[in-house]
Amino acid sequence: MENLRGILFMTLAMASFALEDLIIKILSENMPVAQILVSIGIVSVCLLFLIGKIQKIPSLRYQDLRNPIILIRTLSDMLGAIFIVYAISLISLSTVSSILQAIPLLVTAGSAIILKEKVGWRRWSAVIVGFIGVILILKPGMDSFQSSTIFAFIGIIFLSLRDLITRTINKDIPSLTISVYAFIATTLGGILLIPISKPFITLSLVHLQLIILSAIIACISYFMLVLATRKGDAAVISPFRYTRLLFALILAVFILGESQDIYTLVGATIIILSGCYTFWREYLIKKKYYSSICDVGTGSGILSFVLNKITKHRIDSIDNDNKIKKKFFNFKTSKIPAS
Repeated sequence: MENLRGILFMTLAMASFALEDLIIKILSENMPVAQILVSIGIVSVCLLFLIGKIQKIPSLRYQDLRNPIILIRTLSDMLGAIFIVYAISLISLSTVSSILQAIPLLVTAGSAIILKEKVGWRRWSAVIVGFIGVILILKPGMDSFQSSTIFAFIGIIFLSLRDLITRTINKDIPSLTISVYAFIATTLGGILLIPISKPFITLSLVHLQLIILSAIIACISYFMLVLATRKGDAAVISPFRYTRLLFALILAVFILGESQDIYTLVGATIIILSGCYTFWREYLIKKKYYSSICDVGTGSGILSFVLNKITKHRIDSIDNDNKIKKKFFNFKTSKIPAS
């Protein structure tokens, strides 16, 4: 039952994200990217401050301003938002959404290169195959190649870096607080673009409604995503992240009237299958690792009781792997095998 709830929340979160992308696409038809970022960023920060006030969660923690990890994550979030919104404004929504699906593959590659995690040949193979899918979508060297797709590719690099850094953040920092930093970064990104941006337009009532709706949807998406990750097992719910592409394609076709080419559809399918395989391999690795811990505690006594209690937690609730803990929290554990 918990997994079913997790799947439901994840699917609703992805549908909300796709709807938010659609609103940004509509706004970009006559609103500069800088104005979109500033407007949505400010409204979202205000909403999150209100939520934090109601739930008595600190929206800002001034000690975090001295934390280089938080600062790098915020910078990555800002640059990712700039490039992705630019991409949405210039190319089809379905193309951007397809490229976004490569983020989990980039995170897997980054965890090996940057965090020095062990990634076995199976997951490396999935990453390579996934990037073949990205190349099919980008279509370099072909007549239908759009140079603006490079914005989306650069954007997912920064968003993947953001996700990697998020894995190293101390869990004492509330998720809502991190979200506030993200939307502050979005606002700052828009401000930085003003010197090279087109002149801001006078906002109509429709513009204001769309901006507020987008901010509300962003907050709802965030909470749905949190609920999903806390309710279900990671291996079960993670593949449902790819429903975002399905919703985006439906919205793009029926609302924006976009047509889909075979390269985008095949490329997106390859990326999704590669990502699902990566999720599955990570699940098997963790399951094997924590099963070995459980074997240690199959005897009697207090140690056995404690170890068995630990391993009954969901695999997705386990902290980051050993190298992350050792590097950032000075915490030592056994090594998780590569795959």
